[in-house]
This record gives sequence, structure tokens and C-alpha cells, in this order.
Amino acid sequence: MSEIYKIEDVFHRIRAKLYQVNLKHIEGEYIARTENEAALTIQQVCALIKNRTKYDGDYAELVHCVQRYFDEAAYQLCNGFAINTGYFRIQPNIGGHFKSPAEPFDPDKHHISMRFYPLARLRRLIKDIKVIITGEANISGFIEEITDSYSGAVNETISGGETIIIVGEKVKVVDDGVNTDCGIYLELIDGPDAGRRLKISRRLIENNPGKVICHVPILVARQRYRVVIVTQYSGKNDFLLKEPKTLISGELFCSGEL
Repeated sequence: MSEIYKIEDVFHRIRAKLYQVNLKHIEGEYIARTENEAALTIQQVCALIKNRTKYDGDYAELVHCVQRYFDEAAYQLCNGFAINTGYFRIQPNIGGHFKSPAEPFDPDKHHISMRFYPLARLRRLIKDIKVIITGEANISGFIEEITDSYSGAVNETISGGETIIIVGEKVKVVDDGVNTDCGIYLELIDGPDAGRRLKISRRLIENNPGKVICHVPILVARQRYRVVIVTQYSGKNDFLLKEPKTLISGELFCSGEL
């Protein structure tokens, strides 16, 4: 029975996708991760209280009171107090180690974090949760845009000797130290060497999940290329793919040798 609404037919639902476990010593197993929507704001939660539970108070006043509560709770957390909401407790925590009782606090070594502890009322609610597995997650990623820094063209040209900005999803270039094929390549489309890949240096200007910036070597004019990314990035910094994935862009035209 739901702790909040006291109605036996109320169910809480969490949707999740399955991800392959990428640790090399584990074969053919999956883990579930929730399909997280955008985090609800205080205003949105208060609107749900108003619309779903038929709350008859003033909405603006409700938002104001909840905001004031969290402002004060955050203030007191920063003063070292734990906050008990009845459903969970939050308390400050100091990490790291001290060499002696005389060693002063160093924010670079002894980072401060906030720890979350579910309490009995929330743990009872957890028993009502129904998990719906919606399938296997797509962790491959894609290349969306390639901007030629010399011409400013998007998904049209590349200029030899200049830089390109690759924007997409899960395009970060990482490897496990064994798969030396990981990197960024230019794949030739035209002529007898079609399909040959020229590897770009791994010394990337920027290397993030959503954007990679790299230098392009001098190229033969009037040729067409594709950008190819080979990486073991899974979307989670703590996990690498067991085998590298390959992301391929659309066709790009090298307009001239610079």
C-alpha cells in the first residue's frame, strides 16, 4: 500500500533499459539503469501537488514555502547540520585522509560532499515500485555535425591543415590501452584508394562525449572523405565497451590543399 496516498491500487513505476556489463571477466550479463527524464523542479512538483492531489491552497504560496524550506535546509547543511525530511536524511561528509591531528583542512585533499540516506518511510514506498524493462539501451552514439573551422561550413567541407569540430552523441575517443585502433580517421571515398583510412593524431584539442575537436592533415584536393571515429566509450566514464564501436559521418568534400 502506498505510504503517501493510503490507496492500495496505487503503483509506482520506474522504466529502465538494460546495458551490457562491460567488465571483461563477465560474459553476457546486463545491468538495468533507469530512463531518467528531466529532473522535476520545485515549481513542477508543486503543480503536481495542486493538480493530482487536489490541493486547495494557493499554488504561488506553496512554491514560495517549499523554496524557503530548501533554502534554509541548504544553509543549515553548510553549517554542519544533518537534515531529516521523514523520507530521507542528508548530511555533510568530509572525504580524504589526515596525516595527523594537527593537519589543517585542505579542500583539494579533503573534499566535502553531501550523503543521502533513505529512511523507513521511503524504504516502504520502494516496495510498491514496479520496474518496467523497455529493452536494451542504444549505446552506440552518432556523429551529427562536422564544422570546417576554415570555411565555417557544416557537414559540407573539410580543409586540409585546419581543424574540424565534431558534434554528436558519445563521440569521445577512449580505449583500454590494448585496442590501438581507437582514434579518428579520414576515410577516402573516391578513386582506387577508396576505403583507405588516414588516422588523425590522438592529440585532440578537445575530447568530450558531445564534442571532439582535432587537426586535419594536408589532404589531396578535390577528394571526398568521411570522418570515422573508433572508440570504446560507452557513455559512462567508469565503463569501457568490450570491443570498439565505429561511428561514421556523411560525405565531406576537400575543396583544396592549404
